[in-house]
Amino acid sequence: MTETTPTPQVSGQIVQELPLEDVHTYLLVRDRMAGEDPNLESLVTSIREIGLSNPIRVQQRPDGTGFELIQGLRRLMAYRQLNRQDGQGEWSCIPALVAPGQADMPALYRQMVDENVIRSDLSFAEMARMAQTYAADPETSANDLPEAVAVLFRSAPYSKRSYIRSFAYLIDRIGPCLAYPAEVPRALGVTLARAIRERPELVGHIRRDLADWDGRSVRDELDVLRRYAATDELDEEIGVAPARKKPARPGQGAGTRITFHMPSAAGPVRCTASAGRFEIRLDRDFPAIDRARLEQAAASLIAALG
Repeated sequence: MTETTPTPQVSGQIVQELPLEDVHTYLLVRDRMAGEDPNLESLVTSIREIGLSNPIRVQQRPDGTGFELIQGLRRLMAYRQLNRQDGQGEWSCIPALVAPGQADMPALYRQMVDENVIRSDLSFAEMARMAQTYAADPETSANDLPEAVAVLFRSAPYSKRSYIRSFAYLIDRIGPCLAYPAEVPRALGVTLARAIRERPELVGHIRRDLADWDGRSVRDELDVLRRYAATDELDEEIGVAPARKKPARPGQGAGTRITFHMPSAAGPVRCTASAGRFEIRLDRDFPAIDRARLEQAAASLIAALG
C-alpha cells in the first residue's frame, strides 16, 4: 500500500490523502445501480473548480490491504474520473476520514442508506437492491426481505416500505433484463409488480421483448414496461388469459371494456372503449395535425356514435 500523509483530525477521526488505488468498495455491495449518473459531471466540475469540501469516509481493511469505502461513492467516482481525464497526478489522492475500529456491517448499511435517502438520492430500485443485499448478507441479522426493509427504512412511512418491497419483487423477476432499473418510476414499478404477481407468464414476454436489444433508450425500456403494466389491454395482443374482472356495478354491463384492432390507410389502429372513454391508438403524430382537422374528425366520430 502506498504510504499516506496524515492531516489534522476532524471530529476525532484522522483525515488522510489516500491514493485512489488504496480505496476499495468490496465490503458492501454499493447502493448504486449500473448506469449513467446524470449528476456526476456537475460534481466533477465542482471538485475541479473549488475542491472537495466533504471528505469520503473509509475504514482500514482487516487484511491490511488498503481502506474500505463507507460513504462517498460518487465523490470517489468523481475523483477517479478527474484522474483519468487530467492524467497529471493532481487527482491521484482523495481526502478521507479514516474511521477507527472494525466494521459493524448493520451500522454501515444503515449509514449508507441514511446518507442517500435523506437527500432523496436513491431510486426505489436502488433501495430495493440495498434491502436484498442486506437480507442476503450473513453479517446482518435480517432473515428475509421484509425484515431487511423494516430495519433499513424504519423511519420511512409504511407506504414507502411497501413500494420498496414491490420493487424488490420486480427486480427479482426481471432485473437482469433491465438496462435502466433506476429509471423506473414508483407508480409504474408498483403496478407492474402487481401485474406480474397476478400473471407470472408476463415475465417471459417482458424478457423476450427486451432480449438482445442493444442501444435502447430509457424511454424505449419504459414503454415496454408500461405496455405490460396495462395488462387488461394486452390480452388479445399477447394471448394470455384475461385477469379476473371486478364485479360490475349496478347499471353496467358485464363487459366494461372493449378492445379491437382494425386496418386503415395510415396503418393498424387499436381502439379501446370503456365507460366515458373511447381511445384510438395509431402511429401518427397527432399534435402535428392541424387542430381544425382534429376537431372535425372528433365531431364526425361523435356524430356517428349517435
